[in-house]
Amino acid sequence: MTIDKTPPNPPESGESPEPGDGAETPVASAAPTSFGEPATRSASSLVWARRRASVSRFWRQYRAHRAGLLGLAGLAVIALIALTSPLFIGGDVQSVTDAPGTALESPSGEFPLGTDQFGRSLLGLLIWGARISLIVGLLAAALSVAIGTFVGIIAGHFGGWFATVAMRVTDWFLVMPALVLAIVLATVMSRSIWTVILAIGVTSWPTTARLVRAQTIAVESRPYIERARALGGGHGHVMTRHVLPNVMPLVLAQTTLGISTAILTEATLAFLGLGDPSVVSWGGMLQDAREAGAVSSGHWWYLAPPGIAIALVALAFTLCGRAIEAVLNPKLGVSR
Repeated sequence: MTIDKTPPNPPESGESPEPGDGAETPVASAAPTSFGEPATRSASSLVWARRRASVSRFWRQYRAHRAGLLGLAGLAVIALIALTSPLFIGGDVQSVTDAPGTALESPSGEFPLGTDQFGRSLLGLLIWGARISLIVGLLAAALSVAIGTFVGIIAGHFGGWFATVAMRVTDWFLVMPALVLAIVLATVMSRSIWTVILAIGVTSWPTTARLVRAQTIAVESRPYIERARALGGGHGHVMTRHVLPNVMPLVLAQTTLGISTAILTEATLAFLGLGDPSVVSWGGMLQDAREAGAVSSGHWWYLAPPGIAIALVALAFTLCGRAIEAVLNPKLGVSR
């Protein structure tokens, strides 16, 4: 018997071979619906996984610092009281005409911290004033750190005459007392809470600028910055994608330390009568106590609560800032 060795006719153009006609069946590939989508998704998931691992590692190291945990717990309690104060203390707590007590009552069951010169409850004023003091501290520190970070990165990246001019301006702000400059700005501008925030923010940025500039110069001397430039990365790409993420830990630590300074400066300005008289703050309470003669008359309950509150909040932010600094830079050797 003769075996026909003639191969089967190849399929014509446009026809696909059937499974049984001797051709291999192509394996269906899981082609992406759009070009590069699986790769983009996997890269994004990898980035988020690394961020979660970094946050988890940071929290694990932060918990080892007992002082930092104590400061964080204190800040959480104070922030919770400040945020929920409108729920159990009405806005009429600062009303002078409808004060519930008499002037300068000593602490009692009805008024645990006594009353002020108008008969208002000092406990209610203390809780209500926490909102203003914390808002001023946070916003002023954020403004100060933002200005310092911008100036530091720009000066460290470009260098040359621009860095020289920027650093000479920074040195001038460092030499001039920040409190004196803040007093001048608060005196010239209108008396409001935003004036206080602006006065503190634009006078306390030089330290952050010098620290960020030094860190920027150190980061840009690394080899991967040269590779990024060789691959076509411009100034904006290098500063935002490479320099800024590396200086952010320093900026975060500087922010927590700057908040306590901002709160103390706000209290000082309010104590000097340069704050907003229409709002209640801890510094404003000290100013009212001074005007009422609480120092000479021995009304300690008028002076002690706002002063202790300012000291505790400043201490809590300082403890948190030192703990963050120790986690981000273990070479500092900060004790736990």
